[in-house]
Formats: sequence, C-alpha cells, structure tokens
Amino acid sequence: MTVPYAAPHPTTRIAPPVLVALISDVHSNLAALEAVLRVIDARAPDRIYCLGDVVGYGAEPEACVRLVRERCHATVLGNHDLAVATGEGAEYLPLDGQMAAEHNREALSAASIDWLGALPLVHADDTGTFAHASPEKPGHWLRLDSFSVVQEQFNHFKTDICFLGHTHLPATMSRTLGIFRVRPGHRFLVNVGSVGQPRDGDPRACITWFDTETVTTKLERVPYNVDVAARRILDAGLPAGLAHRLHEGH
Repeated sequence: MTVPYAAPHPTTRIAPPVLVALISDVHSNLAALEAVLRVIDARAPDRIYCLGDVVGYGAEPEACVRLVRERCHATVLGNHDLAVATGEGAEYLPLDGQMAAEHNREALSAASIDWLGALPLVHADDTGTFAHASPEKPGHWLRLDSFSVVQEQFNHFKTDICFLGHTHLPATMSRTLGIFRVRPGHRFLVNVGSVGQPRDGDPRACITWFDTETVTTKLERVPYNVDVAARRILDAGLPAGLAHRLHEGH
C-alpha cells in the first residue's frame, strides 16, 4: 500500500497557531477520548493533531473515528489503523491486537474504514512534522529504542520539531544525548504518549501541548473512568487482558 506524504499547499500557508494539542493512540477507547477532549475544549487550542492508531484494542472504534475526524486538524496513519482498514500488517500485531482489529473492522462503517485507509503516513505543516512511529520509513513502524536510531530520525524531517506516538511512552528527545526541554534554536522529537492505552505505569490519558510562540511542550495527564472503558471491552467479547491493562497503565 502506498500512502502519500502530506505537506502544506504553497497557496494556503497560514500563520502558525499559538497553542496546539496533540493526541495519539486512542485505540477505540471512547471514555478516554471524551475526557481528553473536554480538557482540550477548556483551553481552546488553535489546532488538534492526532498521531494515529485511532482504532485497535478497544471496543468503540466508530465513535472514536467520528470524533477524531470531526475535531482534528490533521491525523496520520497508525499501524492498527492500517490493519483495521485494510488487513495489511495484522499478522504482526499481538494476538489480542489481531482479535481487536477484526472486531473493530466489523464495528466500523464503510465511510470510517475508507477514511482510515486514506490517512497519510506523514503530515508536515507550519507547526512541525507528524508521524505515527518515525519519520524514517514511517510505514515500517520503527521503535525508537536506541540512541543511534533516534539520531537517524533527524535526517528524515526538515522542521524543528517532529511529533510521534506508537510506543505509548511520552518523551522528548533532542539531537544530542538525553531528554531536554524544548527550546528555540534546537531540533526535537516528541512522543506525545497515548490517550487510550498508556504504557508508562500511569493509566491516565495523555495530552501534549505545544506552544509555538514560546516553543515549549507540556505533557498533561487526564484521569478518566477506566472501569467504564474496561467493561466495554469485556462486554464486546474482547480478550480480558485488554481490559486489565488499562488499570495498570502498561
């Protein structure tokens, strides 16, 4: 499957927004997404971006797709989105992920499946670059699990900042070794964490805020009703482990 690289049209370039909200890895967790959107609405950012995996794992894909489609300025393709929409790569998902992908596909409307399948792997505009897993070979779903792999990513995007999801682990990575606060004159990769299935030991949903005027990012954790999300997974007949891990945050 060939997915286009989305870039701003030269005749429609606009001034950078001041405040941006970034979400990722919703994974069909409607309770978490609704809680996050309530917090976002209270701050009224100029744009909302979604970094993929709107679906997969959770029980309510159609409502999540509808909200992301309505609310987000841009959304990029995640590996679970691709597996649900087309079946491509489903065999590489864990068994419970494969079962959830099949469930989600059956639960989605044709319009939602078409929308997921048409998402770009990478989006770039006046705010930054956005990819699900990495800007390098974005359709290979790389995990940025070593310093050398992280450093290579900076050769594959042109903006000062690139936002990612995929690992469900929030982090800010600089061109130099270590984790640093974003600041003007430097280049950064920022993993925005997960809305629907955090894996850093904290079950609360993640929002990353980016202020383009001060060039700063901030991670915000949002509590939501995990019991409701877990019950919906069980009621849908999905593996119990998918429900239990929501309480544990991993």
